[in-house]
Amino acid sequence: MTTFVDRVELHVAAGNGGHGCASVHREKFKPLGGPDGGNGGRGGDVILVVDQDVTTLLDYHHHPHRKATNGQPGAGDNREGKNGKDLVLPVPDGTVVLDRNGEVLADLIGQGTTFVAGQGGRGGLGNAALASARRKAPGFALLGEPGETRDIVLELKTVADVALVGYPSAGKSSLISVLSAAKPKIADYPFTTLVPNLGVVTAGSTVYTIADVPGLIPGASQGKGLGLEFLRHVERCEVLVHVLDTATLESDRDPVSDLDRIEAELAEYGGLDNRPRVVVLNKIDIPDGKDLADMIRPDLEERGYRVFEVSAVAHLGLKELSFALADIVATARAAKPVQEATRIVIRPKAVDDAGFTVTREGDGFFRVRGEKPERWVRQTDFNNDEAVGYLADRLNRLGVEDALLKAGARAMDGVAIGPEDNAVVFDWEPTMAAGAEMLGRRGEDHRMEAPRPAAQRRRDRDAARDDATQEYEEFRPF
Repeated sequence: MTTFVDRVELHVAAGNGGHGCASVHREKFKPLGGPDGGNGGRGGDVILVVDQDVTTLLDYHHHPHRKATNGQPGAGDNREGKNGKDLVLPVPDGTVVLDRNGEVLADLIGQGTTFVAGQGGRGGLGNAALASARRKAPGFALLGEPGETRDIVLELKTVADVALVGYPSAGKSSLISVLSAAKPKIADYPFTTLVPNLGVVTAGSTVYTIADVPGLIPGASQGKGLGLEFLRHVERCEVLVHVLDTATLESDRDPVSDLDRIEAELAEYGGLDNRPRVVVLNKIDIPDGKDLADMIRPDLEERGYRVFEVSAVAHLGLKELSFALADIVATARAAKPVQEATRIVIRPKAVDDAGFTVTREGDGFFRVRGEKPERWVRQTDFNNDEAVGYLADRLNRLGVEDALLKAGARAMDGVAIGPEDNAVVFDWEPTMAAGAEMLGRRGEDHRMEAPRPAAQRRRDRDAARDDATQEYEEFRPF
């Protein structure tokens, strides 16, 4: 049974916003009570929070779909809907949040660090909030905005000070078991360790963590063995410790060759060149192992490595190794000007960003994309003519009509607002002004009617295009 998971795909859905309420105050002897529809409640967010008590992503492996609660709709008498409850998901320290394309969204380090993985939908405004001097008694309310849905990838990169790397059965698990209180599985066959083990070591006044990274063999950086799955756990470590087996029974292996092959895999993985290296020659309690350690030690020291001869079984050389690692860790910590902070990627908008784009898609068809236009469309009740007219006013004030003209749109061209799979399509007719001048009845806007068949739209467009364009050119205010 899987007990350790360090990479999962998570499907999050924030709560939908509650609908606003269209209501008129009714009371005896007060026939003109006015609008009193309340706003809808906000949908709940999906929030990732670092929790030191969580060490694996196993729970999200079994339950990858998470959804926050919806906001409640507003009611009459200016009663606002209840907000949806945020869904808080605890994650281990060192969790990296990525999108499905592999782009980093957040790097969560430190107890209590948060990241909003899914933003709850806004509640719709009731007609009381929509009332103004020009619109004293709105007969409509805005719908609640759908909550954000997102597929994200969570990757756990162990936050440790020291990483033990080496071939399977080199003695890494034995070493971490005697240096700390960790109790990893130890056996006399390769790939005994299937998950990274983490232990805490105290050496004098310095306390540091040590991780055993399993499964490194030649080709690990390309996916062979278990190395590719766990190489990410060495990225945050301050020191890399090569554990070399000086008593290996395999005739085609020797400690120096093992070191070169592991270094080649680390170089292929990338990003670890600046980490200090320490070499541990393990199993010197065996006579042949001690002789081989004495033989190769000068060669390793000539390469610039600090070399320690130890025996995890006989507890030889452990104190010297522990204090040496503590000194390196303390030096690395002191060299950092500030504590490593959580990294959240922020993408500010350009100063000349209009908030929407207009693109031509074929002859006589245009698409409008943008946060505001698409949100306004989602919040519009198209069964209410007044609500449709209110949407047309907002789009015109935003500048969508001017942008369509600049893009070459003509009367009766098709215009879609939103993505292909969920767009509102209408036949565009240019107007000189928004508001009461373009409405047949209060709030009605015939431009936003349901789309007609393509053949009928072409006939109407050919018949009306010249007249409408000529009228616009004659009366446009600029």
